[in-house]
Amino acid sequence: MLCSGRCLLILDYAFHLACYHGNQSSIANPMEDHANNTLTSLKLFDRLSEVKSLRKIVYAAAGCAVAEKTYDDAVATKEDAPVSLFHDSPYSISKLVGEMYGNYYHRAHGLPFVKARFQNVYGPREILGAGRWRGTSHTVWRNVTPTFVWKALNQMALPLENEGLSSRDFIFVEDMARGLMCCALAGVPSETYNLASGMETTIADLAAVINQATANPTSPQLFPARDWDRSGKRFGSTQKAKSDLGFSAEIEITEGINVLVDWTKKNRELIKTCMKRHAPFMVEEI
Repeated sequence: MLCSGRCLLILDYAFHLACYHGNQSSIANPMEDHANNTLTSLKLFDRLSEVKSLRKIVYAAAGCAVAEKTYDDAVATKEDAPVSLFHDSPYSISKLVGEMYGNYYHRAHGLPFVKARFQNVYGPREILGAGRWRGTSHTVWRNVTPTFVWKALNQMALPLENEGLSSRDFIFVEDMARGLMCCALAGVPSETYNLASGMETTIADLAAVINQATANPTSPQLFPARDWDRSGKRFGSTQKAKSDLGFSAEIEITEGINVLVDWTKKNRELIKTCMKRHAPFMVEEI
């Protein structure tokens, strides 16, 4: 059915989870990040503002964009944390601009917009090398957890940048899916909710859990911190999501890593095929 030359949409809920993957890819190509993150979000919100049946749109915001930059003891980042005008990557900027555009369309057009601030999601079905070449080796290696699991299964040394002292809040993908549904069903339009485990895990501790789960005999290799990364230590506050949405993460990291290791073993050939497509562009061995 057409209305003013555009398809008439009838939707109850929408989830905006798409993005130009990762900080490093955005640093390598800020224009591509803008086109795929900022501009895409603006187009989507503009279109959805016309959908009168829409009960809720849940936007995948980024906890890293508001977390304090510190290497001292981390304090749980709350939803009302101050927003800096100085950021480490275009990805972080684009995620915040997406929040701002959604807020604008909520106020100006009544878009039922809810912000779900992701922490570090991990789990099955994040495939190394998925997608086209994006100019850096991070096209293949992607996030730290699947990268570490793959390297550990191949008995490689896990690379610990900043000696593994940085920390993150790792949340299992099934917990994240439940959290997104809670945002859709119980989230208040224009409000922000952290979807987090509330547990701080250093990268060194993550490596230890993964090496144990994979029986990797190779010791980690220490590297200096990435020159662009000032994010240090962080984890998300779970108080608001728990009280307002009834959401709490349930999967502890050791359990989640064991599930991811089993899934990776069963899907070795698929992952290897995706990685090998990028071999001509890679300097390091994959």
